[in-house]
Amino acid sequence: MKVSVVYALPGAQFVREVELSAGGTLAMAVECSGLLQEFPEIGGTSASFGVYGRVMPPYTILQPGDRVEIYRQLLVAPAEARRKRVRKR
Repeated sequence: MKVSVVYALPGAQFVREVELSAGGTLAMAVECSGLLQEFPEIGGTSASFGVYGRVMPPYTILQPGDRVEIYRQLLVAPAEARRKRVRKR
């Protein structure tokens, strides 16, 4: 089955199509994509993954055509970012 693995940075998006056997997991898709080797910062414990915008555990079994997303760690908490925007106004 084919799935897409996506990793986005502020200025670029990287999409890899991977072929997995039936019963392939989210972790297997990320590993097969090669993005972990290309972007070592993903491999830390702070990285999280999901399917179509929903955070999922690495052992999640994928379906054909799923879009696996690799989420970056937040640099600023959302509440703090809102406070900073309000202060600027």
